[in-house]
Amino acid sequence: MGKEPRYKYSQESLHTQSEEEMWNSYSVSTDLALEAHQIFSPQHGGSIPGVDLSEEDADGIHITRMSILDEVGGKIMGKIPGNYLTLEVPGLRYKDPDLQRRVSETLAREFKKFANLTPESTVLVIGLGNRKVTPDSLGPQVCDNLFVTRHLYDHMPELVQGGGYRPVAAVAPGVLGITGIETSEIVHGIVKKVKPDLVIAVDALAARSLERVNTTIQIADVGISPGAGVGNKRKGLNKKSLGVPVIAVGVPTVVDAVTITSDAMDLVVKRLEQDVPNNGMSKLFANFDEREKKQLIFELLQPIGQNLMVTPKEIDTFVEDVANVLANGLNVALHDAITMDDSSLYTH
Repeated sequence: MGKEPRYKYSQESLHTQSEEEMWNSYSVSTDLALEAHQIFSPQHGGSIPGVDLSEEDADGIHITRMSILDEVGGKIMGKIPGNYLTLEVPGLRYKDPDLQRRVSETLAREFKKFANLTPESTVLVIGLGNRKVTPDSLGPQVCDNLFVTRHLYDHMPELVQGGGYRPVAAVAPGVLGITGIETSEIVHGIVKKVKPDLVIAVDALAARSLERVNTTIQIADVGISPGAGVGNKRKGLNKKSLGVPVIAVGVPTVVDAVTITSDAMDLVVKRLEQDVPNNGMSKLFANFDEREKKQLIFELLQPIGQNLMVTPKEIDTFVEDVANVLANGLNVALHDAITMDDSSLYTH
């Protein structure tokens, strides 16, 4: 009997496994609904049943509005039915104060449409993530920069009542490995005591594309499942679990090694094709579609524990910058008395 191959994946197996089995064996590491749509829409002629999508460009910001209308579209995409807004801003990687201001303005304007708040609405902001791990510290850093006012209504009401402010509270509950308590349990206890009209969950996300790391903001009215994009899914924070509407705001800060390796291979093949036309490697990889190629890379990396989640080396500076962008936008969205001209006074 011949020796069993180390990996089940081969050119022959590509055509014996069903497409669903092949794809399900590699978990798509993305929290972005836009990327999920791009993955699965080609199988349905470019559009997915039960999903509406529109796009527009404004001042260096590409805005995509997506509504998953029913369970059919949700099942295809692997996302909960609801509304998803994506802001793609390639220039966000660079320290451009004017662009950052425009992003904050756009975020504030679009968030108001999602939130539909009254002047008396109480808002609780949850900063998800681990403060001690830089790419996972976005949520806590946003909370640090929010203008919280709920306590002032009891202790200094003359400063806030009727002055264009709402009762806002913010907390960064930490992670299970540090607290020993599920984040959902902590948040549930706080919600039960504070009784907010809206919960905002801010979290770092995982992307499938290198181009979207540090350049994309997603808002969703369906809540969030912390850790889902990196295969560490915890109990979800949503209206069903908390009893109040939950809006999730996130920015992808990591991408998996499969994506990086795949992109690098594409660059190598393109360069080889330029320098050595009709070379053997180009012909070989021409037989693999995107899904098959990533499945192969996944099966090569997984047994040796090398399917890592990777973040850019400038992540510390970026997280600080984008935390300010998000906090500025949320401060303006939550408090009518705060404008973009003075929003920086409330952040650091």
